[in-house]
Amino acid sequence: MRFLLDTHTAIWALGYKDKLSKNVKAIIDDLSIPLFVSIVSAWEIAIKVSIGKLNFTGGSVFFFEKMQSNGIEILTIKDTYIKQVEQLPFIHRDPFDRLIIASALSEDMTIITEDTNIHKYNIPWTW
Repeated sequence: MRFLLDTHTAIWALGYKDKLSKNVKAIIDDLSIPLFVSIVSAWEIAIKVSIGKLNFTGGSVFFFEKMQSNGIEILTIKDTYIKQVEQLPFIHRDPFDRLIIASALSEDMTIITEDTNIHKYNIPWTW
């Protein structure tokens, strides 16, 4: 099984592990489990830092460095993900989450998220 970290999960994995469930901690700590984070998460961080909505020291540069140094692969955006977004029911308005959901569907991944809006989609998720 391959996992795609939602943005908040990736941030919490970097320095707020107490916010993660026991299950998520176990998945993240198991080096044999393939973990991915979407480039969309870095974009979301960059935007939220630039408008003052998120205090994340180091911003997207730090985010990229930490993800890669922890063995978490950065998932780029493919045209199939964009096509998948068009097929999603409009349950959730957040464009970052919608693209993360589409990416996970296209790549047959389970999303690691606490976000109950993502849970409403017909997609594998865990927390």
